[in-house]
Amino acid sequence: MDVQLRQLRTLVAVADTGTFTEAAAVLGVSQAAVSRTVAALETTLGARLVDRTTRHVALTALGHRAVTTARRILDDVAHLHRLTAAPRPELRVGYHWAALGKHTRPVQRRWAAAHPGVPLVFVQSATPTAGLADGSADVAVLRRPLDTPDPDPRPDPRTGTRTDSWRQPGLDPRLATAVVGHEARRAAVATDNPLARRRSVTLADLARYTVAIDFRTGTTTPGLWPADAAPTTRHTRGLDEWLTLIAAGQAVGLTAEATANQNPRPGVAYRTVRDTPPIPVLLAWWRDDPPEHLPELLHLIRTTYLPA
Repeated sequence: MDVQLRQLRTLVAVADTGTFTEAAAVLGVSQAAVSRTVAALETTLGARLVDRTTRHVALTALGHRAVTTARRILDDVAHLHRLTAAPRPELRVGYHWAALGKHTRPVQRRWAAAHPGVPLVFVQSATPTAGLADGSADVAVLRRPLDTPDPDPRPDPRTGTRTDSWRQPGLDPRLATAVVGHEARRAAVATDNPLARRRSVTLADLARYTVAIDFRTGTTTPGLWPADAAPTTRHTRGLDEWLTLIAAGQAVGLTAEATANQNPRPGVAYRTVRDTPPIPVLLAWWRDDPPEHLPELLHLIRTTYLPA
């Protein structure tokens, strides 16, 4: 039996959610169907991809490599559909957490004035390519390189924490990128955390706490800290989970200023981080299929990011 795309989608959903139950919710099927599909894929490949216990599921070493390949295959199939699809009457810009921050509305207004027949639409996507791979976006706003290997860490399944180092992956060669601006970093802490009483903090201040990190779409990695002073980290999936954890005082966070601008949350205070480099803001697109009006969009965003 050949490997089916449905099986690859199911394996990726299990890897992304961490449980068969959550994968089933994402896919709109039953938990039993997810379990059967993964088992069928393992039978076809003749290898175990997922370790199952009564409390959790975890990818095997081979499973992690298989997920990397599965993501690539699914991305390529989605890209093939996109190449053959009819052009859209709008330009869709994907993003992970915070579009262009405080520059989002000015860019939309200036674009509408210059291109009234081509709406500029921002779409949020909690995927590594911010919607490029699945075709929901024509270009994507990124604040980290796009991954060639699977970047998902292997946290302790009981606590969600990890303390080992993490290597920043390289840029996917199928995609082209251009820097359009830079943003400062902001710490996110609970409003009753002592750090919230300060106007600014340092990396050493944050290292005293567990740091919440989204390894797939976030901008923070343990590599920001010296190897002998790296904090304990907790793996989160997506912006809302990250903010909820911080508001509860169970972790602190580090993010781009755009996140603070676009995502105020009761119980969360954002503070300037004094000793970190700025984050480059990238615009990405398929190298073999650049969208129409790309040069105009690049120029508009770059000029909007320039200091007044």
